[in-house]
Amino acid sequence: MPIYLLSKSDLAFPHPSLASPRGILAMGGDLSPERLLLAYRWGIFPWFNEGEEILWWSPDPRFVLFPDELKVSKSMRPYFNQRKFEVSLDTAFDRVIEACRTTRRPGQLGGTWITEEMLEAYRRLHRLGFAHSVEVWKAGELVGGLYGISLGKIFFGESMFTRVSNASKFGFIWIVRRLRQEEFWLIDCQQATRHLASLGARGISREHFLEYLEKNSKEPTLRGNWNDILNT
Repeated sequence: MPIYLLSKSDLAFPHPSLASPRGILAMGGDLSPERLLLAYRWGIFPWFNEGEEILWWSPDPRFVLFPDELKVSKSMRPYFNQRKFEVSLDTAFDRVIEACRTTRRPGQLGGTWITEEMLEAYRRLHRLGFAHSVEVWKAGELVGGLYGISLGKIFFGESMFTRVSNASKFGFIWIVRRLRQEEFWLIDCQQATRHLASLGARGISREHFLEYLEKNSKEPTLRGNWNDILNT
């Protein structure tokens, strides 16, 4: 299948079903808030390395977590019962995304997909009230967290980091439970990992995912500072 070349002056995307077997749909365009929000509404996300053209992805199957299917292991329960960590929302977005950028991953040979261009793009979405961070603290220190995009009843997770064992997992479980209270339908995890699978995430077909997105387009978005909206 061809990879479509996007124009910077035209915000349109090809239909996600036209993605390659690897999930690559298009290249080019820009990371303006308007284009990014349109992409997420269609289940498309950017993922590319420093110095490369912007690549836009729509994998099939899509790895998601339905909040009611969240799995919390016995080993994690004491962390909540004993309140080993504290959680805040949208109080340290820049620090969270920078930590996600600089954290080394297993098998990572160098570089990061969170480029300077990506950093600024998601900071803009944060200022507009669409991008959110979950911060995990211990003794006043930022020890873990994650960030993503919220539209309607879907949270699109982007990246997470941890500096203390189980800190990012704690933050992920915490936000899934909180979003379940707000009747969110699913958390988009994009692609499969063993870590997320252990928490209950699973693959669904792109077609099924797009059905959720179509319904989601009619839902209002919890836009703004989530520390004021959710962390009560």
